[in-house]
Amino acid sequence: QVQPMESGGGSVQAGGSLRLSCAASGYTYSPAYMAWFRQAPGKEREGVAALHLRSGSPYYTDSVKGRFTISRDNAKNTLYLQMNSLKPEDTAMYYCASKRAYDLSWFRNYNYWGQGTQVTVSS
Repeated sequence: QVQPMESGGGSVQAGGSLRLSCAASGYTYSPAYMAWFRQAPGKEREGVAALHLRSGSPYYTDSVKGRFTISRDNAKNTLYLQMNSLKPEDTAMYYCASKRAYDLSWFRNYNYWGQGTQVTVSS
């Protein structure tokens, strides 16, 4: 059973930085994509950044381009999200997810989800 586990959330002031980590265990296959999602209170969950593991290509939602960077340490089987120039609107619960299928979709059909880590950005 794949179990992603996020860490690194916290409270920062606007303009600050945080780095989220996602360590996953239990893989019996190589995931095709890994991604970060977020959900703010009263809003739908949205994809933030995704990584195509075979090519290493990243994809970002428009609101975080130039501020967030997704990466993975294959040796540690850990996914990261470096978040710079944080804004109050980045406040949300952030989730790590992975999927097996190479389905050409950056943010759909994810199979395995972590429990989330809270990010709070104050103005």
